[in-house]
Amino acid sequence: MIEAVKLWNEPNNKSHWDFEVDEGWRMFANMAKLAGEAVKAERPDMTRVLGGMSPIDAGFIRNLEGQGVLDHVDVVAIHGFPLDWNHWQLDEWPTRYREIQSIVKHPVWITEVGVSTFGAEEVQEFGLRRSAELLLDLAPRVHWYSLYDLPKAWPATTRHREAEGSSYYRHFYMGLIREDGTPKKALRHFADYTPKMGICQWFHFEDHRLDDAVSWLKKLGVRKLRTGLSWADSFRPNADAWFDRQMMALEDFDVTLTFCFTPEHRGHKPHHTSPPLQAEEFADFCARMVRRYA
Repeated sequence: MIEAVKLWNEPNNKSHWDFEVDEGWRMFANMAKLAGEAVKAERPDMTRVLGGMSPIDAGFIRNLEGQGVLDHVDVVAIHGFPLDWNHWQLDEWPTRYREIQSIVKHPVWITEVGVSTFGAEEVQEFGLRRSAELLLDLAPRVHWYSLYDLPKAWPATTRHREAEGSSYYRHFYMGLIREDGTPKKALRHFADYTPKMGICQWFHFEDHRLDDAVSWLKKLGVRKLRTGLSWADSFRPNADAWFDRQMMALEDFDVTLTFCFTPEHRGHKPHHTSPPLQAEEFADFCARMVRRYA
């Protein structure tokens, strides 16, 4: 069921890692190395993926390589959203991909690519088709983000929220399916690209969309699914019961499982982006989840 584990998410994006606390990513590098070692000790053949870069930054990868992180992962991942957030054009995707491919010996996966319907559904429809044309023969793994729109009652995982203007609200329109469960225009094309194209869909704690998501993923012919288990959620009551339910529901897919989010009481700051006080605790969480679900 689990074909890969991913160590954190977008560590060079301040919405996911506080690199003002961790100048130079020294604490992140130590944490990633410990987690990579812990996963390998549990499952020597498990593919370990370095949390996807966003923005795509060769300097960031060279920094982590210099700190020895790439010796403890098997894949480097990147994320890109040129029609919504990045300062480059959609047709530049191959150039951005090859820039990273040229400086690492690892395979490079694209674990998030997507287009919002903030302005018009036709933009996403075009973006899906053009992204597939550009990427499916370029990268060994491509995950579309995402299946569902983010419910408007939930906060988006970002640092400035409403101060970001339209950039914040685009987070709520990334799905192929609206919050009410009705399909958008791009959904009718997605099955044209499966199973080669996967999906990235995050599930919140006790997410009400889980069973419907499984039905849609099977209907669309999806085989490769990226999702996550939150270290912070592991401290909630009944956390293991929810994790068990989520992973049982996803047992028919080839899952890339992301581990991230610092518990507030275990960080240098009380925030999910904070470097942990003890990096070994994150490594222990990764090992326990691999032991339980792999």
